[in-house]
Amino acid sequence: MTALGLRGTGAVPPPAGPGPAPDRPGPGPHPSDLPDAAARIAPYVVRTPLLRGPAPGALGPGLLLKAEHRQAGGSFKMRGAANAVLALGADRVVTGSSGNHAIALARLARSLGIRLTVVLAAGAAPAKAAAIRALGGETVQVAGGVAEREERARSLAAERDAVLVPSSDHPLVVAGAGTVGSELLADAPDIETVYVPTGGGGLLAGVCLAALHHPVRVVGVEPSRTPRYARSLAAGHPVQLPPSATVADGLRGQRPGAVPYPIIRDRVDELIEVGDREILATAALLHRHGVDAEPSGAVALAGALRAGRRERAVAIVSGGNTPTRLHSLRGGPTHAPTVGDPVAVGTAPTS
Repeated sequence: MTALGLRGTGAVPPPAGPGPAPDRPGPGPHPSDLPDAAARIAPYVVRTPLLRGPAPGALGPGLLLKAEHRQAGGSFKMRGAANAVLALGADRVVTGSSGNHAIALARLARSLGIRLTVVLAAGAAPAKAAAIRALGGETVQVAGGVAEREERARSLAAERDAVLVPSSDHPLVVAGAGTVGSELLADAPDIETVYVPTGGGGLLAGVCLAALHHPVRVVGVEPSRTPRYARSLAAGHPVQLPPSATVADGLRGQRPGAVPYPIIRDRVDELIEVGDREILATAALLHRHGVDAEPSGAVALAGALRAGRRERAVAIVSGGNTPTRLHSLRGGPTHAPTVGDPVAVGTAPTS
């Protein structure tokens, strides 16, 4: 599989200075928050390796995969969830989530004695909802999409005097997600492009922060059915899209978050859209090479394939919570095992 990239139109200068105090959503965080986040979450997360990507046929071997499908809780979401919960010291938490953020919070809640309520949108994966409940979280489902889910989560948090920990739209969540970027740039400092799956935008914003003073190109990859960041950047302001039914169930956000949007606007180099058929084909390719990615976790690689460029690049495999692997999240291994793992490169010890 080729090492890939795509020339963008250029980014405007990055924002300067930290945002407000990180106990509420606002225009932060700052790159200096990432080392603090890494230290805070170290006991709860795995420092995931870079793996050599599949390279069939004439495609080049330079592409690497950031293996967040091996993360505690099965996805990168553990990073932002842990950073927020530990920094805020909450004993009752409410969130809106498609599944992976809530699974991460449920694991943390069980170990820390926190009461957790999760609001799910229509179409949430039943296996993920079951995993949340098995881990002790309460679930509430709304009839509409992500926008209705988020509104219900806000109202429940106020009613129950709980701390709202959004899946992406919070400075502490973004800073935690940014540790993915810090790690991959430390392990592969000479990469030219990093491809990032983009839903709510927390991971893309975090990688943008990590790359703020690095020459690497940052490319966000969105499902073509819900390109909320591409549409918003084209319009010059956040826009809200209708609910979508993309196979990438973790990337169904309808509107950019207030925290991620300006960070992405000021640093991202390119946004790529990929269709459901591309996503499923890429997930199947990863599975054949021993990388058990869920569809959302295959989106970044699908974008790299669409770009079709030979260069040194990293695609983030953001999650591996496939239905057959969710049973392992009931307190078993910190990451689900894979068979026939590609060769790891730049691997750091796990924490």
